Amino acid sequence: MEKETFEGTLILIRSEVSSLAGFREYIDVVEAAFKMHALGKSFGTGMLNADVAEDVEFHIKAGGVSLSRRYFALKVNGSSFRNMDKYGLPNIMGAIVLFDGDNILPLAIMDSIEITRMRTGAATAVAAKYLAKGDSKIATICGYGNQGRIQLRAIKEVLPIETAYIWGRSEEKGEDFASAMSDELSIDVRYESDLSRAAGLSDVIVTCTPAKKPFLDADSIKPGTFIAAVGGDSPDKRELETAVFQKGRVYCDITEQCARVGELHHAIEAGAIKADEVAGELGDIIAGRLNGRADEDEIIIYDSTGTAIQDAAAAALCYEKAIKVGSGKILNLMK
Repeated sequence: MEKETFEGTLILIRSEVSSLAGFREYIDVVEAAFKMHALGKSFGTGMLNADVAEDVEFHIKAGGVSLSRRYFALKVNGSSFRNMDKYGLPNIMGAIVLFDGDNILPLAIMDSIEITRMRTGAATAVAAKYLAKGDSKIATICGYGNQGRIQLRAIKEVLPIETAYIWGRSEEKGEDFASAMSDELSIDVRYESDLSRAAGLSDVIVTCTPAKKPFLDADSIKPGTFIAAVGGDSPDKRELETAVFQKGRVYCDITEQCARVGELHHAIEAGAIKADEVAGELGDIIAGRLNGRADEDEIIIYDSTGTAIQDAAAAALCYEKAIKVGSGKILNLMK
């Protein structure tokens, strides 16, 4: 076998990562990664949350997936929601290190924020494709930040959404979001201060906030609703009332991880559900090992904690495209 020549590790800054791949490409590669995971072609998937100071935490995710080759990725994201006010720095920052899964070469180091944002939205798009009603036309997005924007784009990408309600604590931010997204997506986007009203009208509900107290109650959810719970990626975050889990079937990105840090773990602690009562993982549906929605009236909850296989697949996508177009800089770390 011909030896591979290693010129060095590719360094990609955020603007370069942003220019490399479109959202549809993220959807395709994330869907492929979930399928590979279901087929036993992922490895070493793990997650660690570290609280290092008041309001400062790190999320560490590591794992690999077999795509065009075996890739292993380590992602570290830090968050401090006082950062901007205190230091003039972004509230969330991080990096991904991508390795060759066979010869362990460090292939790339890249900013993680664009990848995290895009792969999170892509996962919701894949879940909605398989678990939402195909004729879903009305959505509610809880949260009007960057993730709220990508989540609305995600469900619009795979469903015939015509109207979207935006809910959050700030009417000004919600109205700004609604105006911008109405223009971008050419649909009717409205700020709604009454979450119960918006949820009761919706076929799809996405929660993507940093909330630590639940705000989505079971009584406002109508039959047939698909709920993507996206914000809960650490043990202290929570968006769904316990009773929501008693109204529908639950699917996870990775069940074991959701049982430790996702919305599922709060429901387990409250005695509303057991881990072995989860209907399955998204990858099992993609791989054809499980059926998805059983009927039009079924309420389905997708617990999305974000996985290392998504990070590895998305980082691999960006790495391969960067190599093709000559983006980034090469630094030999082993000299």
